[in-house]
Amino acid sequence: MARARKQMAQINVVPLIDVMLVLLVVFMITAPFINPGQVDLPSVGQTSQTPSLPLEVIIKESGEYLLRDRAGDGAERIIPKARLAAEIRELHLARPDQPVVIAADKGVRYEEVMNTMTILQNAQISRIGLLARPAP
Repeated sequence: MARARKQMAQINVVPLIDVMLVLLVVFMITAPFINPGQVDLPSVGQTSQTPSLPLEVIIKESGEYLLRDRAGDGAERIIPKARLAAEIRELHLARPDQPVVIAADKGVRYEEVMNTMTILQNAQISRIGLLARPAP
């Protein structure tokens, strides 16, 4: 009486390992030659001059907002963030061609500057810029 042989299903993984090792070597050799995506930001020294009499929104590191109208008296005054849009809209109606610049302390989060820009855009201000100190 002959015994029935049971077939075993096996997968040979040796060719898979060989292919993976070849791919690993190829990636290790080519990786140093791949240039990562770099963002080419403009430097401060190459920007144009600040408009002569802008309306400045100053953001302090403490979260305090100041407003300075260079075309008016030039004095800084503290303004709550909730009133920022209304105050600037009122000043913008008097001088619609006056640009608005945001001057933020170095320690202020970029998100806060972007939120301020959104507030100004919602107030229908079209000429918005960022104020930076020129490079030495």
